[in-house]
Amino acid sequence: MMLYPVRRMFALTALLLALALVVAACEDDGATDDAAEDAVADDTEEVADPDGAWHEERSIVFADYNWDSAILLNRIAQFIVEEGYGYETDTIPGETIPLFQGQLDGDIDVSMEIWVDQMPPYQPALDDGSVVELGNSVDDTVQGWWIPTYMIEGDEERGIEPMTPDLRHVEDLPDYWEYFQDPEDSEKGRLYDGVAGWEAERINEAKFAYYELDEYYNRFLPGSGAALDTSLLTAYEQGEPWLGYMWTPTWIAGQLDITLLEEPEYTDECWAEIADAVDEGRTPETACAWPITEAVIAANSAFAEEAPDIVAFLEQFSTNETHISEALSYMAENDVGPDEAAHWFLEEYEDLWSDWVPEDVADRVRDAINNQ
Repeated sequence: MMLYPVRRMFALTALLLALALVVAACEDDGATDDAAEDAVADDTEEVADPDGAWHEERSIVFADYNWDSAILLNRIAQFIVEEGYGYETDTIPGETIPLFQGQLDGDIDVSMEIWVDQMPPYQPALDDGSVVELGNSVDDTVQGWWIPTYMIEGDEERGIEPMTPDLRHVEDLPDYWEYFQDPEDSEKGRLYDGVAGWEAERINEAKFAYYELDEYYNRFLPGSGAALDTSLLTAYEQGEPWLGYMWTPTWIAGQLDITLLEEPEYTDECWAEIADAVDEGRTPETACAWPITEAVIAANSAFAEEAPDIVAFLEQFSTNETHISEALSYMAENDVGPDEAAHWFLEEYEDLWSDWVPEDVADRVRDAINNQ
């Protein structure tokens, strides 16, 4: 009576053992297949994409320099990169020199608006191959010391009489300091300078010393680019005098009528002397007007090698002072941020940006604009 159950038990055990062996063999085969697939995947990642697409599992990082036009240019480029090419982007905000150092270190991939004459580390980095220059983002930028045009010409509609009709040149400024009286020092005028940390502020300091204006004026350093803009806008709305550093493109240039004061004509020799004086902390032996320059796009060289499709796009990217000033004016007049201003730019200037990219990329960007 007991033999049958025992034989049955042994048979069942043998069957279970056989099944276990089969399962183990299958699992080994599966593991081998998975390992083979992983190896293929690893090999695939090392093979360059035939289209040269960006492969890294991270965002493409843009330098958010602390002025409006640079941030706007970033948002325009980011929208195209994200919607047209399908890559993630990110930004790091900050001041000029620290952010450019971040680009040299590889933490930042792209700078959309580098003013070469105000970025001392740029040329050495370009020479040693740390960065590559991809072209101009904005043509014909202008900077210097400006006053509202109504100070020279008046404004009949607003009932403003000319205040300083003969003020045309920086060398005339000593004769007019009282019009720009410093509210914190009634014995001197006030010149609104660039923000501390900007290379422009250091250049202005050198020029200010050469023109011997310290006897008549104080340099006032606003806490931010926005504060500088606000100082001009407030004076302009009230029809009051204002003297200070400004540049184009800005929303101010697109919205207000301001006049650039003349300086001695720019020369390479003069500008080199100013640059040396700034570096050495001394008064320059001469001074002159700022050069009319282009704002350039630069990429970290390692990134440029890894993302030729984005490099090709950025090499075609080009605007002018009018385009950007109008977009910044739109941002100011409608109280919107740079993302919305970039969207406006892409709608307004489709004929411009669509030439920067292949047609399939342009189609995806158009679809994204229409769906927002």
